[in-house]
Amino acid sequence: MGLSVVSPVVVGRADELRLLDGHARRVRSGTAATLLLGGEAGIGKSRLLEEFTARTTNGIVVAGGCLELGADGLPLAPFVTVLRRLRRDLGPDRFAELWGPGGPGELARLLPELGAAPPDERPEARGRLFGQVLRVLSAAAEPAGLTVILEDLHWADSATRHLLVFLVRNLDTARVQLVAAFRTDDLHRDHPLRRLLPELERLPAVTRMDLRPLSREQVAEQAQAILGGDIEPADLAFLYERTAGNPLFVESLLELPDSQRHTLPERPRELLLGPLRGLGEDARAVATAASVGGRGGQGVEHRLLAEAARLEDDRLEAALRALVDANLLRVEGSGYRFRHALLREAVHAELLPGRRSRLHLDYAAALERDPGGAAGHAAELAHHYYEAHEQPRALSAAWRAAERARAAYGYDEQLHMAERVIDLWDRVPDAEERVGMRLVDVVERAAEAAIDSGATERGLDLAEAGLRALPGAGDEATATRRALLLRRRGQARRDLNDPGALDDIRESARVLPPGSPHRPSVLATLAGELALRTHFGEAAEVARAAVAEARAALRDRPARPSADLSTPCPQEPWPHVLSELHARITLATLEAQDGRPDAALRELDACSAGARRADDPETETRAIGHRIGVLWESGRSSQAVEDGRAALDRVRDLGTMGSCGSFVAVNLVEALYYSGGYAECRETAGRALARGPMLLHRLNLYTRRGLAALAMGDTDAARADRGRQRLSGEAPHAHTQDELPAALLDLELSLADGDIAAAVATASAAVGAPRFATWPAYAWHVLEAAARAVRAGEAAGGGGDIARLRADAAAVCGVMAVSGPAQTALRETVRAHLAEGGDGPADAAGRAWRTAVAAWRRADEPCMLAAALLRLAESDAEQGDRAAAAAVLPEAAAIAERAGARPLLGRTADLARRMGAALGAEGGAVPPAPQGLTPREAEVLRLLAQGRTNAQIAERLFISAKTASVHVSNILAKLDVPNRASAGARARGLGLG
Repeated sequence: MGLSVVSPVVVGRADELRLLDGHARRVRSGTAATLLLGGEAGIGKSRLLEEFTARTTNGIVVAGGCLELGADGLPLAPFVTVLRRLRRDLGPDRFAELWGPGGPGELARLLPELGAAPPDERPEARGRLFGQVLRVLSAAAEPAGLTVILEDLHWADSATRHLLVFLVRNLDTARVQLVAAFRTDDLHRDHPLRRLLPELERLPAVTRMDLRPLSREQVAEQAQAILGGDIEPADLAFLYERTAGNPLFVESLLELPDSQRHTLPERPRELLLGPLRGLGEDARAVATAASVGGRGGQGVEHRLLAEAARLEDDRLEAALRALVDANLLRVEGSGYRFRHALLREAVHAELLPGRRSRLHLDYAAALERDPGGAAGHAAELAHHYYEAHEQPRALSAAWRAAERARAAYGYDEQLHMAERVIDLWDRVPDAEERVGMRLVDVVERAAEAAIDSGATERGLDLAEAGLRALPGAGDEATATRRALLLRRRGQARRDLNDPGALDDIRESARVLPPGSPHRPSVLATLAGELALRTHFGEAAEVARAAVAEARAALRDRPARPSADLSTPCPQEPWPHVLSELHARITLATLEAQDGRPDAALRELDACSAGARRADDPETETRAIGHRIGVLWESGRSSQAVEDGRAALDRVRDLGTMGSCGSFVAVNLVEALYYSGGYAECRETAGRALARGPMLLHRLNLYTRRGLAALAMGDTDAARADRGRQRLSGEAPHAHTQDELPAALLDLELSLADGDIAAAVATASAAVGAPRFATWPAYAWHVLEAAARAVRAGEAAGGGGDIARLRADAAAVCGVMAVSGPAQTALRETVRAHLAEGGDGPADAAGRAWRTAVAAWRRADEPCMLAAALLRLAESDAEQGDRAAAAAVLPEAAAIAERAGARPLLGRTADLARRMGAALGAEGGAVPPAPQGLTPREAEVLRLLAQGRTNAQIAERLFISAKTASVHVSNILAKLDVPNRASAGARARGLGLG
């Protein structure tokens, strides 16, 4: 046709280019910033970034793309490309200056050409690696700025996502502009990027920009630029209808002869393949070869493509020229890439199985001969050998890829590759010799990776498969492997709320051979599970043993680590350091249980600092998560919230949100609920749930979010969360600290629904449980709700079940431990509830509520104070002291209004109306009455419309029956109605019914 198939001008993106340019200028002024660029496939993200790269005045621009095979085990691929290109652009000497003294360190894991990587360390020293990348990029940005473009973020592996988050949060004043592009149409419901993007977008340094399809006018402008002249209106209408404004599809459609445009198949693949069908056989063959080597829209080196295409040089050159001229391939460095990833996918889909296998094998052979060596291409080799059905070599390459992913802290990639090894094992006779360990050892390694990556159910399946594969009896190595697999299964069961978790971990400690280097770690795990199940004495004993054995192992460790791959626990310092830290964290929580929260907080801070020194994010996450819990349990809810928000930011920086970071979110959500931050509680829980946490944490988040929804009057949402909780957890809660809040949600919902029988049954089951009083921080709140159920039941007529619950609640209240001001206030509140129906003096309840209010003023749960103030006001009003009652209501209303606690505010306003009292500016005033009625008459009319007698009206409004009768007579006169029934009908018409 003799036309340009790519518009010589960028159409419809002027605003976006201005935004990118302004973004870059702000970065050059000394403020790092990130731009998230979204859009569907073919919408023009790459073209926009190419145009921006060509015009930006930033000093350096480097780009790297995520590989589609990132899911197959190549962590941090775009950053590897970015660093490599930065080294190329700056030169090796200048690049070496960027990382500072001490050598390349962890960077050598990503760039083998920098030298040998540090020895493999098993906690994820990801923080150290991420810090080095941060330093290199920050240094490279001086003085003229640096733009880092990450393309195809939808294919990013988890390590890449974590590093991106780390950089976004830590670049600060570095002159670095991050631009990350992704396909929005690839973000299915469970896609990890779909969960991450909202978190990033909330950060002040992050801007999001989504590319829209072109308008009809813009499609016309694009077509005119390509055709070199005007386009007919009918052709434009057809073009716009067929492409829906997708620039890539516009280009592809205009490449076809006019006669083919009207018969074009619907499928986009056919649209994209149209230009290729018009080229010669050699060009089509080279394109198919390039589609195998250039996975995920990435480039393929000329040397590798030449070996795979198997064409003479002149024929290859001609074919490549035809493909480049047709804008199917673009020259990139010393190789080529498809103009768009969708185009590569369409070409690849055309391959027949036999040719596909041969091409994969050719690429694998070429990579094996590459000067970088097989180690530098582990993931690519694993992919090509697997697709070529070369099972022995696929197994070997997959294992190398798994170990490289492990060294780069890419646990989900490690799991995927290890599972491929397991899948191929029985098809490769010498698998054990190729891998260097037994199948059961690989399975245990895979189970560990699954649990570390948050794939808990898969970790459980792998652990169980490993246990089935072990012989019934065996040597010390077999016993060790059984113990480790039992621990893995126990950890997975714990996270899945399976009651069998403790049995597994106990058995793990029992069968582990004496003197095993794994013993401190297994004991630390057992101590933590015992503490969660309220076996506090045994937990302390086991934790102290873990500390002692870890320290002994540190003293006695060999001078050099073992090189025996069959022993998965190297004799290096870090495993024993971490085992000691985990045991100390458990001991700190037990100190808090014993009433020494300040000592516990000091120890947790020390453990957190120790974890940072050991470069272990998961241990640090556990320490800071427990710190929030200790603060709340000791009655310092506001500080728990403040520290919890900072802890959640820290967890995001550490990259542990996917594995154990939801533990921090659970504790923050809990503190938010008890501090009255209901809206933030629900929002934080929702964000944590969107990340797909483990079952145990999911159940907790549903509970806390449901309680907060109920406190705000959203009963439907609370009931929905209770339903989700029950659907998610088939087994009852295994831990008291999880079981009691779940019982509290059930109890509060029953009370809100007025289902007294259900409330009493739930309260009786909870209070009568053997372990009820073992965790007072949770038990006191349930006991307070149980006391409310007693009062509601007695008001409804009482009964034997209610009398038994009253007796049980009183007995527990007399013996349960109290620690801190909040628990003290809860005890006084329970006593006040029970005093209301007791046999004491008439003013006993009032005195009890004054004691409770005074106790809540020393605590840090404002909505509990407001509820106590309301009950005190009701008690005073019932005793005839309306002035005292009216004096405390405005404070209760103000607290409830600030918290968004609509039911509490409504009860407060209702009491104020019944007493004819105003709540003040914050709580609102009694609304004006209609028809000339006074506020008191309006309240009488409201109750009259409900069918109440004068005596009932008097009791409700704290007035005499005679006064109520006078009010009714005045109402009939003012409304000019003959009787009470007519007054009730008029009231409903006035909105008072």
